[in-house]
Amino acid sequence: MNDSVLLESPDRVIAKAWADDEFKAALMADPRAALRAQGIEIPEGVTLNVLEDSDNVINLVLPKPPEMGLTEEALDAASMDRCGGGCRCGGGGCGCGGGCGCVPCVCTCL
Repeated sequence: MNDSVLLESPDRVIAKAWADDEFKAALMADPRAALRAQGIEIPEGVTLNVLEDSDNVINLVLPKPPEMGLTEEALDAASMDRCGGGCRCGGGGCGCGGGCGCVPCVCTCL
């Protein structure tokens, strides 16, 4: 199974859902079809769950562990605390010609 495309770009999917109510509704109703329309294929036999946090519901998702162990330094580098939670799109946006969605530590072109 090659799920690396979705694993490498979940911030793009999240930012698009935040910015586009129609995409969000489609993603919640039929995630496989909504992602396919964005060029992301989910392999057959793979279950995809889309959950949304609210004021009263917080979802904690535990990703599968990496193939090799991570050092404390690698964990620190991957921590979102290092970016201070801010968006680093810069004054001119992403430069992709589309909208710019900000997810902590990541500038994502929509």
